[in-house]
Amino acid sequence: MKEGNGIMEFVKGIVEREKSGYEEFLEKAEGDTACLEGTVHSLRDMGEIGFVILRSREGLLQAVWEEGVSREDLKEFHEGDCIRVTGTVKTEERAPQGKELRIKETEFLSKVDQPLPLPVGKWNLNTSLEAKLNMRPVSLRNVRERAKFRIQEGITRGFRDFLYHQGFTEIHSPKIGAKSAEGGANLFKLEYFHHPAVLQQSPQLYKQMMVGVFDRVFETGPVFRAEKHNTRRHLNEYTSLDFEMGYIDSFYDICRMETGFLKYTMDLLNREYRKELDILKVTLPEIKEIPCVTFQKAKELVSEKYQRKIRAPFDLEPEEEELIGKYFQEEWGSDFVFVTHYPSKKRPFYAMDDPEDSRYTLSFDLLYKGLEITTGGQRIHDYQMLKDKIAAKGMSEEGLEQYLDAFKYGMPPHGGLGIGLERLTMQLIGEDNIRETTLFPRDLTRLEP
Repeated sequence: MKEGNGIMEFVKGIVEREKSGYEEFLEKAEGDTACLEGTVHSLRDMGEIGFVILRSREGLLQAVWEEGVSREDLKEFHEGDCIRVTGTVKTEERAPQGKELRIKETEFLSKVDQPLPLPVGKWNLNTSLEAKLNMRPVSLRNVRERAKFRIQEGITRGFRDFLYHQGFTEIHSPKIGAKSAEGGANLFKLEYFHHPAVLQQSPQLYKQMMVGVFDRVFETGPVFRAEKHNTRRHLNEYTSLDFEMGYIDSFYDICRMETGFLKYTMDLLNREYRKELDILKVTLPEIKEIPCVTFQKAKELVSEKYQRKIRAPFDLEPEEEELIGKYFQEEWGSDFVFVTHYPSKKRPFYAMDDPEDSRYTLSFDLLYKGLEITTGGQRIHDYQMLKDKIAAKGMSEEGLEQYLDAFKYGMPPHGGLGIGLERLTMQLIGEDNIRETTLFPRDLTRLEP
């Protein structure tokens, strides 16, 4: 709040600015005056004229410096400068948007201190992944690098929008806890005011408790895994898209909800993110239906077709996942496949066992192009059954008392899933390393930037 001459001023909300935005500029006619703001993305000195490509949040626009017309010297412009330019609109088919701005006046809002360390103005950075990650605030200014995360935004937006339409409530659970949902040793441990604590591997316990409140809940947020992996597919912090829903008939209700989300999101990306898809040459998958196969049957199918010996009876090896993806693409034309009924030995305590064969659970993974992007399934909702499963797993109930209270006082049949956002993005745009689709990756060696 500001005071002047004894009179108070009030902020009423957004007001129209005199500057022309990206869309407003494109609507202007030949000869109109326009004012543009942006970052100097690239420069080309052609002697009597110079091309100044401006980058804004919407995309690239071309401005033209002309000797004797533009007031400032072209030598004052540098890649990375933030500027405000005023001039005349001219139609030019060779410009990025079919129009350009002939510069008359320039206001420098900020100037770079030194040349940019990476050629962000070029179409391809042509540098190593390590160099891109070390200079992340700069490398992300590249149009193609930036497009990856616009598409990632679209996936998250699709997840939220679709679930809102399905009656879900968005929640935000704590990431510091006394006990992990998953158990095991892959935990980041910390001291919390002289008490032991962990960073959460999943919002699982909180999601389940909230099913007893809202019936349907979802969350998008970070999860932490202290796994000593250094592979193209693993991170120690990633973004999980989670939902949990009550009053289900079977875990297939969860599969159906995810299939609906994927269909909705692909349509959203096609409508709202076409520019970014074209920049990266992404072809979206067609999703009419997604095949389902049991864990054991999937192993047998790829073993038989590709002559691969089954070595890990209770889990899928990365090569097996790839071959399952290959099999269902070749046989059924599907990039996606639900692998169901995972062994109880490899699923957490809250996973419901198959009543027909307790060696397996009513759970699934969704593979996309041969990579697991989702884990989900039906949960145990009976209080005593949950206590028995905790005991059978050799676990203690210490730290789970409040979680168990939710079941003591009644919980509906429910289930849910968690989707790895960075993995889904990686597979969708065809990258080979998950760090390419992570803004600021955290892995075994990287804590900065």
